[in-house]
Amino acid sequence: MIAKIMKPGHSTRNTIAYLYKTGRTNDHTDPHLVVAWDELVPDPGRTDNPQQALGQLVQALDLRVKQAGDRAPKGHVWHCAIRAAPEDPILTDEQWAEVARRIVHATGIAPTGDPDGCRWIAARHAPDHIHIVATKMRGDLRRPRHWNDYHRADTELAKIETEWGLRVYDRGDRTAATRPTRAETEKATRRTGSPVTPREKLRATVRTAAAHAQNEDHFFALLAGADVLVDKRIAPSGDTTGYKVALAGDTNAAGEPIWFPGGKLAPDLSLPKIRARLTGPSSDTPTTRQVQPAERWRQATSALRNAHRTLHENGNPSAAQAELAAAGELLDILPALTTGPARRELFTAAQTFERATRSAIRFDYAQAAELRTSAKHLLRTAGQPIPDATALDLLLTLTLLTIAAARWHRAQRHTQQATAAQAALPHLRATYRHSADPALNNLTQRAPAVEAADHYATLVRGALPDHAEQILTDPAWPALAATLHEVEAGGHRPADALKKAVDSRELDTADSVAEVLIWRMHNFAGMQSRRAEGARTRTTTRIRTGQPQRVQMPVEHRSSAPAPNPGHPSRKR
Repeated sequence: MIAKIMKPGHSTRNTIAYLYKTGRTNDHTDPHLVVAWDELVPDPGRTDNPQQALGQLVQALDLRVKQAGDRAPKGHVWHCAIRAAPEDPILTDEQWAEVARRIVHATGIAPTGDPDGCRWIAARHAPDHIHIVATKMRGDLRRPRHWNDYHRADTELAKIETEWGLRVYDRGDRTAATRPTRAETEKATRRTGSPVTPREKLRATVRTAAAHAQNEDHFFALLAGADVLVDKRIAPSGDTTGYKVALAGDTNAAGEPIWFPGGKLAPDLSLPKIRARLTGPSSDTPTTRQVQPAERWRQATSALRNAHRTLHENGNPSAAQAELAAAGELLDILPALTTGPARRELFTAAQTFERATRSAIRFDYAQAAELRTSAKHLLRTAGQPIPDATALDLLLTLTLLTIAAARWHRAQRHTQQATAAQAALPHLRATYRHSADPALNNLTQRAPAVEAADHYATLVRGALPDHAEQILTDPAWPALAATLHEVEAGGHRPADALKKAVDSRELDTADSVAEVLIWRMHNFAGMQSRRAEGARTRTTTRIRTGQPQRVQMPVEHRSSAPAPNPGHPSRKR
């Protein structure tokens, strides 16, 4: 069932007359009361003199409004329409009466057992819906406490759907971003030919800036550099307490910029929420150690695997929601590191997935410190060649996490978030295809001889008996055989590398198991080489200095226990 609460009306007569008027539309048939605050009120639909009955009904509804005089609200008519789903059975008048009683109770219009509740009626002029009309003045001549009435009515309707076995509608949790109005969409289409509104452009720009920023000043500098007008709200103390943004060139009839507060673009873009991000452990701390781009991509992939594990275990909703917020930050960063079609697909994926990053579950950004820190470190690779294998492994891992996000949100009954995560998947898969095809073609050209390929096929059958035929008939099999050959040429046992790739995480959701194994093994071989090089370096250092075998972890890896930021006093969030 869906509730629609109209703007407060000024005329009880006009509203009631609309409910009983027939002939204008096909759905106004047999109008009649199903229930009212008093069972003795006249029903204009069940009398020989409908106009007289209508006048008497309006007079009875307006009695307390007239008694209150100037204390009555100008818009004293409360009007709510409730419609059943097309596939629901046709409800009886008695069932609709029960719905109406529960709604006026839930909204505070006429609480059950309250003799001073507002006067109200529920009329039915179509098989699938009713209209509830009330006058907003109680018997004690006070106004009803019906704040938040839409949300309260919607919550009650959700209970009715479950209890009566009706269609369960997808409902939000009040964490969605504000949708553009029809006027905004039409204005954008007239001016630019695109339905993308300034509100949506600003939301994407502010979100991307928040993901890229190292601190608050950097955040506002990034906005200014993106042709966004920024107006900060400054307290008498000189502190910034809020901000609003406008798109350059987007003006009203008076030629003034049309401003949007950050919190109105999306709940997580208010200044306090952005500060919570920027003062957390993801700050991009400088390091004196030279880190190769491939290693940074591996670190982000490892963090994604841990986030995937958190979602899969489903034991800590707060930690899971924190990881999803961090995954959204990573998606906001990745388009800056790519070009061409892959960049466009990643940007679309980020804007689609952003709804999956918010729910009513509270979390601390520190709960996803590893993923947020590794995502920020990826920004240091901007402008450098992208390492194919590690980047593709990250994309596959991010796709798996997005699948897990959709499942997790469904388990939490977050229907909008689950839909958003599911909608992001095609764009992530398209990004992977744009990036993977050239690398796979290159590997295929280096496929080993038939004898070697047969040997590797035997290894695959032994390691993955359930997936072996699928892998060996996959177009990517020659590239996988080439990968196993290169692993062996690099001094590693191909059987060990294959087992490591198989055991690292599940394969059942993979579109191509062969491709997943290729990038996992490339990463495995690269990490083996890095560990061996690191071990040689540490051994040499200990021999030269005589120091005990204690390794000092680089600063950028200490994301679980960051040093305090002197610019932002520590506080519990």
